[in-house]
Amino acid sequence: MTDFHQAARPPAPSKLSNALVFGWRAVLKFKHVPEQLFDLVMTPIMFTLLFTFVFGGALAGSPGEYLQYFVPGILVQTVMFNAVYSGMGLSTDLGKGLFDRFRSLPIWSLSPFAGLMVGDVLRHVIAGGIILTIGLLLGFRPAAGILGVLGSFALLIMVGFGMGWIFIVLGLLIRTPMTVMTIGFSALFPLVFASNIMVNPETMPGWLRAFVEVNPVSLTTTAMRGLMSGGVTAGELGRALIAPVALTLVLAPVTLRLYRRQ
Repeated sequence: MTDFHQAARPPAPSKLSNALVFGWRAVLKFKHVPEQLFDLVMTPIMFTLLFTFVFGGALAGSPGEYLQYFVPGILVQTVMFNAVYSGMGLSTDLGKGLFDRFRSLPIWSLSPFAGLMVGDVLRHVIAGGIILTIGLLLGFRPAAGILGVLGSFALLIMVGFGMGWIFIVLGLLIRTPMTVMTIGFSALFPLVFASNIMVNPETMPGWLRAFVEVNPVSLTTTAMRGLMSGGVTAGELGRALIAPVALTLVLAPVTLRLYRRQ
């Protein structure tokens, strides 16, 4: 009995350990609910096949030529749409009272958000990898090779990370996941479709082209095409990162304030 009472208490888990545990929780979601991944990739797969073989000849002369233009853009679209699921997952957890339980645990208070970020990165990488594989099978060939692909995926993760803050804030404010999804996609559709993802803006009316050229989605897509072709400039990369950096700086503190108020 004496030895039992004198035994040293195990050290408290570190912030990194807490974050990794919640990151593993995000991984388990894919294992137990694989249909989530199906939802994430089916839309971009259909877009890729539809635009390549139905519109590719009219837009670029041949499906093969259009594929070189379209694949970097559909990767950006995939990440933008995937970011909505961050807010939906958070709204679902809050509605079930999971975050109230997390608050009662002797852990780093921001661990659940670290897990959300890990889940975001996994979704972006897995969905992007599937879309890129389909593009390669159809004939897409990144001129910059593996380094260009790795660089473009690094950009995708940074952009997805920045965009995710918008939907995390929505998830904290709105307790119904379907409402988060409706608001999220309603905001994203004009940005995605009024961009250079699918068509060259040179044929657009002047007023629309002016918007497309400053649209953050277009700036990211231009940088993606440059990374995969090997012709990206520092200016293109810098402009692509303006929106995600600004969103992180503005919305990360807002997220923490909303979380601690609840």
